[in-house]
Amino acid sequence: MKQIVVLTGAGMSAESGIKTFRDDDGLWRSHRFEDLATPEAWQRNPQLVLDFYNERRKQLFEVAPNAGHIALAKLENSFDVQIVTQNVDDLHERAGSKNVLHLHGELKKVRSTTNPSLVYTMDHWELKLGDVCAEGGQLRPHIVWFGEAVPNIGQAISLVKKADLLLVIGTSLQVYPAASLIGYAPHGVPVVLIDPKASPATHHLNLRIIRQTAAVGVPVFVDELLHNLPA
Repeated sequence: MKQIVVLTGAGMSAESGIKTFRDDDGLWRSHRFEDLATPEAWQRNPQLVLDFYNERRKQLFEVAPNAGHIALAKLENSFDVQIVTQNVDDLHERAGSKNVLHLHGELKKVRSTTNPSLVYTMDHWELKLGDVCAEGGQLRPHIVWFGEAVPNIGQAISLVKKADLLLVIGTSLQVYPAASLIGYAPHGVPVVLIDPKASPATHHLNLRIIRQTAAVGVPVFVDELLHNLPA
């Protein structure tokens, strides 16, 4: 085994204190995504959108990677690990993972509304109306909103197609196009799903389910992999 591709969702970061979107107490239970996470919402009420993401960003500056993030970073010492995440936090990077592909954007980054190639990393939590890029365009969250294309999905598919092991952590596999990625795993390649509520809509023949949280299940599985390395 050479390349491990890891697909992570909201459950990966939940134990760090990052609120999920789709669980019973998730953000979409108390907020309408149509009001906060669409291009139309931005056009209609940009201040409301900024307030929502500022709150998320402020929280991100206050939390830390959990044992699951740290275990994945440790895995890089022995394998080529490629992480494809649906999460917009930077906890994988802060744990030490070097190869992280963000499907849905990055919370600590903002980009110009007039020139999408102008992307900036924030060192503070608050983005305001009137904060502009070098060319004078208003900055917006660097997030893939509902109704927008997912620019990195092609790269993610390419990674999954080359996987020797696909590790899926903390995701319901209900959000497309990310949910389709498991279907690109090569025939016969083992797929391991770590999630306490795992109920995959897949009939992959080489699927193993570990019904544990990321902070518990990932370190155990990583130790298992490392223990079985050739001497």
